[in-house]
Amino acid sequence: MAIPFVKLPLLLPLNHPAHPLLPLHPSPSLFLFTPKPHLLLCKPNHLHRSKANAKDNSYLTSLLSDLQDRAAEELETRFCPPPPHERLPSRWPEIHGSKNWSGLLDPIDPLLRSELLRYGDLTEAVNDAFDSHPYSRYCGSSKYPMDSFFFDLGMDSCGYQVSRFIYATSNIEIPDFFFRSHADKTWSEKANYIGYVAVSSDATTALIGRRDIIIAWRGTVTNIEWVSDFMDILRPVSSVGIPCPDPDVKVETGFIDLYTDKDTSCQFCKYSAREQVLAEVKKLIDLYAVKNGEEVSISVIGHSLGSALAVLSAYDIAETGVNGGKKVCVFSFAGPRVGNRKFKNRFEGLGVKALRVVNIHDRVPKVPGVFINENVPKFLQWLADGLPWNYCHVRLELELDHKNSPWLKETMDEGCCHNLEAHLHLLDGYHGKGQNFELATGRDPALVNKHSDFLEDCLLIPPNWWQDLNKGLVKNHGRWMQPVRPKIDEHPPDTQHHLTKLGF
Repeated sequence: MAIPFVKLPLLLPLNHPAHPLLPLHPSPSLFLFTPKPHLLLCKPNHLHRSKANAKDNSYLTSLLSDLQDRAAEELETRFCPPPPHERLPSRWPEIHGSKNWSGLLDPIDPLLRSELLRYGDLTEAVNDAFDSHPYSRYCGSSKYPMDSFFFDLGMDSCGYQVSRFIYATSNIEIPDFFFRSHADKTWSEKANYIGYVAVSSDATTALIGRRDIIIAWRGTVTNIEWVSDFMDILRPVSSVGIPCPDPDVKVETGFIDLYTDKDTSCQFCKYSAREQVLAEVKKLIDLYAVKNGEEVSISVIGHSLGSALAVLSAYDIAETGVNGGKKVCVFSFAGPRVGNRKFKNRFEGLGVKALRVVNIHDRVPKVPGVFINENVPKFLQWLADGLPWNYCHVRLELELDHKNSPWLKETMDEGCCHNLEAHLHLLDGYHGKGQNFELATGRDPALVNKHSDFLEDCLLIPPNWWQDLNKGLVKNHGRWMQPVRPKIDEHPPDTQHHLTKLGF
């Protein structure tokens, strides 16, 4: 009996008894419909095989056959892991690095895994909403407005509301980062949507034990072409107005320019990405922490280039004191190095926490600083402090290996190693170094191929399947055309007010 593919929303309400505190799967997505989805996602013991044996597809073929034999069982028998959110209100500081994740990574703590997947999906939402199609007059913007952002992505149960979009511009050439439309007249000639700020709802706040402010940054969307062309020169953070007392604290020039550049002639980038973020965080801290007296956390998340911007913005929030003493934590995926050794020391000295999730076969986390980095002897780092290419990763790294997953095939496409959904798949199957790879939360492997061709072919999940219906065209009076979108969200009118309070 064949197993049919059907479209199913993968999000459950926050109060659903089977909800492991949201793994937020952007939906609808392809899901192998079987009364016991866990049989697809968690390998039965008698089907354990090595990755080498999986290359001839025998393992996955046996697994699919085993699933077909069970397709007539009751839907109510679906397995889900015990919901961990009941423990999150008391454990969230530990999950956010209060003890530097001691004892939580090997073996991985289930609650930490669930939170990493949750923040990973919130990061993926930035990419999924980005309009990168050159035949769209809105190319470079968000496809969805703020007020319905998560709903339009099928993530309306995530429990967050976007409070502002972040736009960026740059005076340097970053290949394939700034997307342009083929249209003569576009929404903006100089700005690109690069992320969002969101805040947890009252219901979610009650479940997770604090008001959570999220700052999410996207990557370049086009894999890793930008790496070789970034300006691999360190620059003092104090040179762009960040109030650091040490002029030797330096970061990569391309990152800091993208973060701080602005163009007053453009309504979307008249404020720099930095000013947009600081103004919004100031506003939310004043509202929830100062006025309402709530416990507040600031979670900064990003993938690829967005990971670098997450590290930089988290540091800036702490350095300027905008957080008001509230905890700031970075959860990043596939991120490059950002600054030098003194930046690392300053970042960590301010109490900012960072957990970086990487695939060991991905090149991006190995740059910049290929030759002089945190892995060379300490005395060489000290000797190289004055060099313009001496880089150092911040905080802690969680290493994953895509070769441990029997669901993924061998490929020469380096973009697959860097893909965010692949990282989340690896997180779901990771239990500790040397342990068997078993998907733990019921996350759909089909998500890996949303923007890549990384899954074994016998799974019959087509590559790059995530796309807009009819590429965004609709039929209007018998003609196919792009629909007119609502007015693109600009900066909140109180932005300058909060920047003035910060001394800008």
